[in-house]
Amino acid sequence: MVLDEPTAALDPMSEDEVYTRLNDIVEDKTAIYISHRLSSCRFCDEIAVFHQGRVIEKGSHQGLLAQGGKYAELWNAQARYYV
Repeated sequence: MVLDEPTAALDPMSEDEVYTRLNDIVEDKTAIYISHRLSSCRFCDEIAVFHQGRVIEKGSHQGLLAQGGKYAELWNAQARYYV
């Protein structure tokens, strides 16, 4: 399954419900989830960070934050508005 910004038009409560049920929906299939909102990617098994058409980082949410690279930079830029 390819999901391109599947919750972009949803309110936060509906978005949470989609994320909560996503594993049940996908079941044993591979899902590719495309999002610019990094809080939406935390549940993913592996995250690929693209920059200028190339993958520049890959890993889990926690692993990418620990690396302190582009993902961490973008995460921190977005997260400061929520905390």
